[in-house]
Amino acid sequence: MYTADKVDDAEVLAKLPNPVGYHILIAVPELSDTTKGGVFIPDKLKREEETASVVGYVIKLGSECYVDKNKFPNGPYCAEGDFIVFRSYSGTRFKVLGKEFRLINDDTVEAVVEDPRGYSRA
Repeated sequence: MYTADKVDDAEVLAKLPNPVGYHILIAVPELSDTTKGGVFIPDKLKREEETASVVGYVIKLGSECYVDKNKFPNGPYCAEGDFIVFRSYSGTRFKVLGKEFRLINDDTVEAVVEDPRGYSRA
């Protein structure tokens, strides 16, 4: 249901905010227009799924991400360029030139995944 595109649009990248503190800037993979079986997905359903998405692409880490050694004794959960699984509905959602992004807390990351295709919320 998701496309695994990373953000490669220079105009969008130039407009992205720099996360501050312990926030992580992630891109939410775009939903395809059809299901695997070829059924068209209505815009309303696509918006609902994007809102509740649980997979994202890490673009930038704030300067205080993972610096608390008591909270993160084994180091960072993720790095820039990782695809991650995070809690549904978490973070601050916003769009830049039609593409959805989120700012989430560093402790919201639940897992790192190699390829986000095939992941969806239950």
